[in-house]
Amino acid sequence: MLAGPDHLPIGELPAMASKANADDSGKPSAKAGRAPSMPMARDPSAAVAEEFEAARRAGTREAFELFIARHGDDPLAEQARAELKRLPR
Repeated sequence: MLAGPDHLPIGELPAMASKANADDSGKPSAKAGRAPSMPMARDPSAAVAEEFEAARRAGTREAFELFIARHGDDPLAEQARAELKRLPR
């Protein structure tokens, strides 16, 4: 009889697959087959606010123009435009 993962009897798993589904005790895990949970998605408005603060700290025309180009519809874009007006040309 042929041996190998392509020639296993129906319902049998290769040794590596059964080990992958076992915890440290060697017993099959109740969580076997489940993907690890992902962290919650970050609030997009928090990321935009951080980008605005970074532009403000840089204090350059380029930084504010980049922020406006990326987030022109965000309320913070108005603040960025006001900051641009205050900067010397």
